[in-house]
This record gives sequence, structure tokens and C-alpha cells, in this order.
Amino acid sequence: MGLNEWLAIVGTLGGFEAIRWVITFWVNRKTNARKEDASADAAEIQNLLNVISNLSGQLDKSDARMTSRDGKVDFLYSENNKLKAEKLELIKKNYELELRLKEAELKKCDVRGCANRQPPSDY
Repeated sequence: MGLNEWLAIVGTLGGFEAIRWVITFWVNRKTNARKEDASADAAEIQNLLNVISNLSGQLDKSDARMTSRDGKVDFLYSENNKLKAEKLELIKKNYELELRLKEAELKKCDVRGCANRQPPSDY
């Protein structure tokens, strides 16, 4: 192949611009690959930031719901403890009244209006 044939082939492929494009491509192939990798990494990082933002929002909502539920549970426990305290107080009063009733039954006089008490008592 002679020079004319090479020039004809180069001319059909785009001439000087084709040669310049091939040389530029060859020289900058690693740089272009790094740029593509960097843009892909940037897109991936942006996607991850969006995911993190969404998950943070969901976590904040979950924390707010959990705080609300904790408040309700604490209120219910305090009400339950108040009711238990009231129940214990009523049980205590009931036992005191039962004890007073037993004492009154022991002190009861079977014979009414007499000086000789039946059964006899110390007081």
C-alpha cells in the first residue's frame, strides 16, 4: 500500500479530524475512565444520601410514635398504681371495720338494762 491509498483511507474516515479524535481518545482513555467512574460514584453517593434521608425521616417518625406510646403507657401505669393503692386502702378499712365488729360482738351484753353484765367485762 502506497501513500495515496493511506491518504484515501484516512480521507474517507474523516480526514484530519478522525486522526485527531483517535489520538485524543488514545491519550485520554484513562482520564475519561476516571471521569466516568467519578460520575458513577457521585450518582451512587447521591442515591445513598437520598436513602439515608428517607430512613432518617422514618426513624424520626418512629421515635415520635414511640415517645407518644411511652407517655400513654406511663399514664396507664400511674393510673393502675393509684387504683391498687385505693384497693389496698379499702382492704385496710374493711379489716379495721371487721376487727371493730368482732370487738363489739365480744363486748355485747346479752342481758339488757341490768347491772350484772352477761358476759362480764373489764370495763
